[in-house]
Amino acid sequence: MPEILGHNFIAGQRSAAGPQRLQSLDASTGEALPYSFAQATEAEVDQAAKAAAAAFAEFRQLTPARRAEFLDAIAAELDELDDAFVAIVCRETALPAARIQGERGRTSGQMRLFAQVLRRGDFLGARIAATVFAGKPAPTPQPPP
Repeated sequence: MPEILGHNFIAGQRSAAGPQRLQSLDASTGEALPYSFAQATEAEVDQAAKAAAAAFAEFRQLTPARRAEFLDAIAAELDELDDAFVAIVCRETALPAARIQGERGRTSGQMRLFAQVLRRGDFLGARIAATVFAGKPAPTPQPPP
């Protein structure tokens, strides 16, 4: 399990500019856990929004295949989260490990599903319906005399 720093991540950089920290708590006991997280300042939120807009402009230019690779990479990272991660989430939420593992698997599965949609091109809306005709065609309607 990587070290939990509790920083914001903005445009590929860690940021913890503000003095406020949000303390992680054990949901069952209220006990403080050894993790706290930086509360973003207004400037950090603004910077994050601008960075997201810039990233979107770049991301929208990617081919469906590259977008699918991106989603597959997210799924792989989720799947690599180990038992230490599950234990922390269990303490913070008071949910059982099986639930957390199931949610992690469901989420990575959705990432892979959407990657498949991108690879197949389903999102383009193109449909090719092959017809099988066995019989006589209906007569062409004729206008009345």
